[in-house]
Formats: sequence, C-alpha cells, structure tokens
Amino acid sequence: MTSPRSFTHVDTWVFDLDNTLYPHHVNLWQQVDVRITEFVSSWLQVTPAEARKLQKDYYLRFGTTMRGMMTLHGVSADDYLAYVHRIDHSPLEPNPALGAAITKLPGRKLILTNGSVDHVDAVLARLGLNAHFDGVFDIIAAEFEPKPAERTYRKFLSDHAVDPTRAAMFEDLARNLTVPHALGMTTVLVVPDGTKEVVREDWELEGRDAAHVDHVTDDLTGFLGKLSR
Repeated sequence: MTSPRSFTHVDTWVFDLDNTLYPHHVNLWQQVDVRITEFVSSWLQVTPAEARKLQKDYYLRFGTTMRGMMTLHGVSADDYLAYVHRIDHSPLEPNPALGAAITKLPGRKLILTNGSVDHVDAVLARLGLNAHFDGVFDIIAAEFEPKPAERTYRKFLSDHAVDPTRAAMFEDLARNLTVPHALGMTTVLVVPDGTKEVVREDWELEGRDAAHVDHVTDDLTGFLGKLSR
C-alpha cells in the first residue's frame, strides 16, 4: 500500500465549490436540486416524480443533469443555469477563519466547479471569500462537459497553466478525484462532519477509502490551518 501524497511540493490549490467551501449541512445544494426538478418537469411536461427520476439518472450518466438535458432534449445551458441557480444564499455565513487559512497557503488558489461563475460569485460573496481566489473554471469554461470527465480537467490545467504534480484538489465527491489523482494531484475528500443531517444520495457519500483519495477531512478550515503551520 502506497503512502498518501503530501503537500510539501504543492503551489496550486484547487477547490470545488458546493459542499466543499461551505458545510454540507447548509444544504444549499438542496435548493438547486429542487429547482432542477422543477425545470425538468416543466421542460419535459412530466410529473415532478418522473422528473426526479430522470434528473438523478442524467446526473449519474452525464455528470450533471444539465448535460443530460442538453444532450437528449436540446436545452439551452443559459436558460438552465439561470433557472436552477436562482436560490436563497442567505443560509451561508461569512467564514473569516477559512479565508485566513486559504490566504496562508503558498501559491495560487483556484476554483473548479460544475456550477456557473454567477453562482460562484454569489457563494463567495456570502462566505466573504471573494478576494481569496486567483481564478475560476466553471461549467461554461468546461464547454458544458462536467467533472468527472477527463477532458474537463485537462482543459482546466491547460487554461490555468497548472502542473498537476504540484497541485492539490479538494472535493466533496470521491468520483471527481479519480482523474486528478491519476494526473498526479494530491487529493482531499471533504465529507460531512456528522453533526447535522445532510441531504445527499448514498453514492455521493462513498469513496473515503478509495485508492485515489489521499486525505479525508470533515473540517476544511482546520485541515488547511494545519497545512499552513
């Protein structure tokens, strides 16, 4: 068994957004989830129950429900993103401790998300982290090909001139760390802290023991704080 990769060589820190930079139990993504069901139901003229099944099927098969709706039903990405990200961000609270921990990390800090830049901006504004990141690679930059597609990671690395062997990736979905690890990145899975109920599919909470997961944490702020020390 090989030892998990370390962080001593890392000069680029890559973060997912939802359920990574804020706690799972905020359940902000649950709001988006409900909006997606509404969109699918309205677009396909099916019941909410039928829409829910299709939504989850497309999520698993295509990486995002949006990709499935675009591929199979000709949905406009702009229309989809505008609708599903129209949510209440007020459950998010400023997190100056996380901001301080991110600031102390040596090198660049980037966001790699299946969401949109508009959603990223809204979330970071609520968290008070707007000034802490050097760039964002969103679903539009990915040409609507979501993680965990290898092409998306390679485009991210190219667009931002990132050497994967000198980068670390923080994610809440283990499957989204498979390619980064294969490319040479140090990988960190961010999991719920267990103090409050989270709304997730069972498969979304799997993978803690996967070979492509170097580290697991339920406290991102504390984890980063130890690294910077």
